[in-house]
Amino acid sequence: MLDALKRLFLGNRKDFRDPGIFHRMALIPFLAWVGLGADGLSSSSYGPAEAFKELGEHRYLAVGLALATAFTVIVISASYSQIVDLFPSGGGGYLVASRLLGPRWGLISGSALLVDYVLTIATSVAAGVDAVFSFMPDWVLAYKVSVAVAVILLIVLMNVRGVKESVVALMPVFIIFLITHAVLILVAVLSNVSHVGAVTRELSANFHRDLSTPSFGWAGMLFLFLRAYSLGGGTYTGIEAVSNGLAIMREPRRETGKRTMLYMAVSLSVTAGGILLSYLLLGVATVEQAGKTMNAVLAERVASNWHIGPVHLGEAFIITTLVSEGALLFVAAQAGFIDGPRVMSNMANDSWLPHRFGALSNRLTTQNGVLLMGVAAIAALVFTRGNVSALLVLYAINVFLTFSLSQLGMVRYWFAHRRERKDWLKHMPINLVGLVMCVTILIVTIAEKFAVGGYLTLIVTGIVVALCLLIRRHYATVRRALSHLDKLFSEIPTNPKREELGPCDPARPTAALLVTNYGGVGVHSMLTLLKMFPNQFTNIVFLSVGQIDSGNFKGRSEVATLKRRTKDELGRYVGLARRLGLSATYRFEIGTDVVEEVFKMCQEVIKEFPKTIFFSGKLIFEDEAWYHRILHNETAYQIQHRLQFAGHAMFVLPVRVRAKELDAASTGADPFDTDQSDE
Repeated sequence: MLDALKRLFLGNRKDFRDPGIFHRMALIPFLAWVGLGADGLSSSSYGPAEAFKELGEHRYLAVGLALATAFTVIVISASYSQIVDLFPSGGGGYLVASRLLGPRWGLISGSALLVDYVLTIATSVAAGVDAVFSFMPDWVLAYKVSVAVAVILLIVLMNVRGVKESVVALMPVFIIFLITHAVLILVAVLSNVSHVGAVTRELSANFHRDLSTPSFGWAGMLFLFLRAYSLGGGTYTGIEAVSNGLAIMREPRRETGKRTMLYMAVSLSVTAGGILLSYLLLGVATVEQAGKTMNAVLAERVASNWHIGPVHLGEAFIITTLVSEGALLFVAAQAGFIDGPRVMSNMANDSWLPHRFGALSNRLTTQNGVLLMGVAAIAALVFTRGNVSALLVLYAINVFLTFSLSQLGMVRYWFAHRRERKDWLKHMPINLVGLVMCVTILIVTIAEKFAVGGYLTLIVTGIVVALCLLIRRHYATVRRALSHLDKLFSEIPTNPKREELGPCDPARPTAALLVTNYGGVGVHSMLTLLKMFPNQFTNIVFLSVGQIDSGNFKGRSEVATLKRRTKDELGRYVGLARRLGLSATYRFEIGTDVVEEVFKMCQEVIKEFPKTIFFSGKLIFEDEAWYHRILHNETAYQIQHRLQFAGHAMFVLPVRVRAKELDAASTGADPFDTDQSDE
């Protein structure tokens, strides 16, 4: 029953051996625009409103604000298109900062991105619920947070099923949003063409009045404009999603990513700029009316008088517009669930986070990352009680911290490669202008919002950075503590002539040893096995699973490389065993679930070698702490449980890690050492 329910809600398993799986799972530009561009486009639901509110009675600045918003979108999008061109395998801000500025800056960028994507989910869902509740009676407002939590749980379920499935299911929402908001902006602008003269005269009079006011003048006008422009930074928050999500796009990824970026830049600049002009032309109040968003007020002013006889088309249009806006914001949360776990997996592959966050489920999703992002987003939502303005304060700071580091990295790259890249003068100004814009918005936002919540973002991001440093230092310490095994077993006395032993005899006692990469831990396990059971076995079968994780699930060629590397590592074990006087062979599988694949292999080995006992090495810490089970897998014990329940014997061989070895290794462990590995 549990399996049936799992298939119903999560869908069937995906077979990575299927030659067409990468093609079918990858997103074409339009679907990538839906899944990743929705984050940017949906920000037009709250970003322009936040900027317009800051203008207060100085609404004449909205014209310049609309132009500046559209220009900023285009510049940042163009700069990220250059990032796509330089890093076609994806990675976004984390990879750019790590490669171009160094691992320290990469850690800061990655940590900021993780907090950013958690807030992407929380902000998008909270704003979506606000939009939907704008046309509902007052008594239901008490349930907004509960509804938002339920929406996050639903999106978590959809993403555990698979990325493409969730994007295709949400595509109609995206299309309806585009149509309704295009109509909204066109009607708002075209229906007020006749009033442009009067509006222009009014704005001109207010402009000259403020200009001649001693207490305001040019300086006050510039400061107010810069403040509104910066605090409307939520408008640009989803632009980096495309460069982060290149790994899920269809080949050629570079062209797909750049086309997706173009779609998003055009749609966001037109929508955000058009909404700001619509606020101005229709005189939308900067104070929300009875729990309604400014876009809800705008829709009512545009369509409230639409009638065809007794049929009230305006009400249907208003409801459709707000529902599509709310639903698109829910789609925008999808970007957090696509890119957030992907950043986590990239950082896990670099040992900044527990390695299990790089693992894929049998639906080929980074399930652990999806679940953690969902839990963290719910916590942020409950903490702020679904207040979009409060979430945006937390949100925008980390977004522009990442933007700034990415632009700085690209500027440094163009300058450092100016001799090899003759076109550097063509590309560098885009990143330089983007850097100035992003740093300006970041500084103003921190200065204006630090005391009202901005400090909280910096504290949370600092905590994430500290945790990542501790995790990577632990991995580095363990690796250094185990390095003596590599030195000890680098040259084992063997008899080369014994390599001529015959094949394994299925009738003879056989030891089956589970191993990973060739190294001191695996060799130690084999020698421990021979010491504990002297002259007991004449055959030894090495078993290994080449685990497909987010680091190598990038195409058929990567899977083939993993398969070849796994065979090479096993071949080294077989050669060593034969030199030690044992007949040896190996078996291996490639898969996402190590326990499942090993168990199936063991069942096949038992059929071939009936007198088999299974063995596996396991790191055993002298002073075991609670976090060891999080940072190091429990695969050996899980396999042992399954085999013993199936009636087969398995022993776990201890690879001891003494406290004094860890203490000695920790003095030299460098968390920024790029040579990281785990058991």
